[in-house]
Amino acid sequence: MNRISVNNLGKQYLISHKTNAVGSYVALRDVLVESVSGVGRKFLKSKGAENANREKFWALKDVSFDLKNGERLGIIGKNGSGKTTLLKLLSRITEPTTGIIKLKGRTASLLEVGTGFHPELTGRENIYLKGAILGMKKDDITRKFDEIVAFSEVQKFLDTPVKRYSSGMYLRLAFSVAAHLDTEILIVDEILAVGDASFQKKCLGKMEDNTQQGKTLLFVSHNMNAIKQLCDKVMWIDKGMVRQMGEPEFVINEYLQSASGFEHEKVWSNGEGPGNEKVRFKSIKVVPVDSEVLTIDNPLKLEFVFENKQPNSEINLSFILWTLSGECVFNTASEVKMIGEGVYQGTCLIPANLLNNNAYSVEIMVIKDRSYAVYKKKDIVNFEVNDGERVEGWYGNWVGAVRPKLEFTLEQKNVD
Repeated sequence: MNRISVNNLGKQYLISHKTNAVGSYVALRDVLVESVSGVGRKFLKSKGAENANREKFWALKDVSFDLKNGERLGIIGKNGSGKTTLLKLLSRITEPTTGIIKLKGRTASLLEVGTGFHPELTGRENIYLKGAILGMKKDDITRKFDEIVAFSEVQKFLDTPVKRYSSGMYLRLAFSVAAHLDTEILIVDEILAVGDASFQKKCLGKMEDNTQQGKTLLFVSHNMNAIKQLCDKVMWIDKGMVRQMGEPEFVINEYLQSASGFEHEKVWSNGEGPGNEKVRFKSIKVVPVDSEVLTIDNPLKLEFVFENKQPNSEINLSFILWTLSGECVFNTASEVKMIGEGVYQGTCLIPANLLNNNAYSVEIMVIKDRSYAVYKKKDIVNFEVNDGERVEGWYGNWVGAVRPKLEFTLEQKNVD
């Protein structure tokens, strides 16, 4: 059974572009223009008070999808791409311009701090208010009450008006209410980023429990690890339209690669490279060995050229390799070496059959005296490792950040 059916959904807004005849400031007559209509507005416009152009803008266009009971959809995309607009349409906060939305079951939404509760009511009163809005009976809310309060960890302030809550406290209670009341559909925006790390982990665990109990989930986040953990399909929205929808690993990698703009080599001149008064990088390269391209079954080298400006220093280079979705692959470092001022090159060889076919980024650190980083920079270079040529065998995706070829035997065992 489809819990959610969306067909050709679109939302259009009118955007005003205004210029004032008297200059760039806003005069009193410009304010008056906004508050009058009919003949008066036409008269003021004839006096040059306002020059307004209206443009039609599609925040969302031609979006269609279906979600069954218990399915979990992650929604990704750049800021301003239309993700939150979609959730507001599904939550019936705003009306669509085109298309049809069919929701079967009660829907709980958590879109932004400050919505969903009445600020003058206490936390206790807002729990009952939210449940009543969802169509629940008082006895059903009371049955869930202790569980909601325990999860939110705001027992001490339960009888305080929520307008006095911090954003973190508000979020804890709002999420707890949305996640624990008897609903069939849960819609959650990037709001979880407001909470601390332990609460985010707690929320992710609760959402996973909900979906295992059959609730349908729509989850917007920039945290790709959370999306992969929770969702069984992902929708990538770009400029208000669905660019791709499918398996999380595939869609996320396509999205991250489109945003990264791979640069296997960076060279800086005239002291413009990344660094500070102690060290300055001149170049960094990711170089395939014995091949023209970076593939899983060929080694590759990372080459760093930098200028050391510190006399007689114990220095070593360290780099951390990350997937573009934020998973740490490994951290490695050169041997410590006493060096003086001058230009130095560091080279690290990554063996064949270690990395998986994936997109990676490099974080570089220059460590002094084995104890502290005099300079570090994330995403100093990024690159993609492609799958080797396979003519037979397993054609699916290999999971994991690495894909080592290990000594692995399989032989028949004689049984007496």
